[in-house]
Amino acid sequence: MALSFDLPENPSFLGDDVIQGVWANPGFGQYFTDHMALANWSEESGWHNDRLTEYSQVSMEPASAVYHYAQEIFEGLKAYRHADGSVWLFRPDANARRFENSAHRLALPVLPPEDFVTSVRQLTALDSRWVPGEEEQSLYLRPFMMAAENFLGVRPAHSVLYTVIASPVGAYFAGGVAPVDIWISRDFSRVATGGTGSAKCGGNYAASLLPQELAYDKGCSQVLFVDAAEKRWIEELGGMNFFMITKDDELVTPELNGNILPGVTRDSILTVAPDLGLKPVERPISVDEVTGGITSGEIRELFACGTAAVITPIGSLKDEDGEYRIDTDKATHTIPLRNHLLDIQYGRVADKHGWMQQVC
Repeated sequence: MALSFDLPENPSFLGDDVIQGVWANPGFGQYFTDHMALANWSEESGWHNDRLTEYSQVSMEPASAVYHYAQEIFEGLKAYRHADGSVWLFRPDANARRFENSAHRLALPVLPPEDFVTSVRQLTALDSRWVPGEEEQSLYLRPFMMAAENFLGVRPAHSVLYTVIASPVGAYFAGGVAPVDIWISRDFSRVATGGTGSAKCGGNYAASLLPQELAYDKGCSQVLFVDAAEKRWIEELGGMNFFMITKDDELVTPELNGNILPGVTRDSILTVAPDLGLKPVERPISVDEVTGGITSGEIRELFACGTAAVITPIGSLKDEDGEYRIDTDKATHTIPLRNHLLDIQYGRVADKHGWMQQVC
């Protein structure tokens, strides 16, 4: 039976003045809406007890399996307010399919994609007042699933909790889009072949935190990870996919090989690239190709992409051998790509791909 996540009869809301105060400086993931979606799964009953409740603490016993074996997955997507006041989701079905894939890899029960979409739609509808309307503001939705059985044996949990929370977020680049410097990590790996690289789970992000701190010490704001075996093939940043643009207008990104998260923004960029005069290419990319291509002028632009920032221009790559700087003043495609995706998300251009879903 499909889950419905019915709207509560007597929901409680914070005042408009409180919400508008949050909108003035929402940051990212600092404030949360009035409600959340929840559902339970057990080996005996399957998915059940779907509901929308007030945002509150989730009670878990110390023996809960998620604390000990990190059996959990999550997603990230956004709702956007269009100029006419309506509220829309961007490609929630794609996030639902990736959530399904992540569940398979982490031995968690699959939440049917239609139930995933229902949960984010219903929560967005209930808390639609929280969707801000200023430039590049949105409502960030965080669905997640975690093992909830109190059991210390090493096996998949027999009970699971699914939750969706939401947070109003501001423009990623508060002072305007700015290129970032990236540190190439060869001492640490994000994932390995046969691991959880293509799943969106917390362990992958935890593995990136130490190298991220080391990158800060090198004057860089992000880490670029290479493959664990040969230390030469580019995979992705700690939380974003990697792209390069050649002088021949090829838009190249590492092919999905099981180690790389299949980003929804990544897929969207590959889809719209021909509309902006670029040829999308998915293939292995070596560090030597990129650093040599920057030096020779073969590679003209680099950027990273993800739900939070959409597209982030890369100003330079750094490693122990030196720095390889892109002349971002001569970049002609990165910002137009970013603007085109934003125009689709905010309803400023026609959505010919059918990506947007109206909520209210």
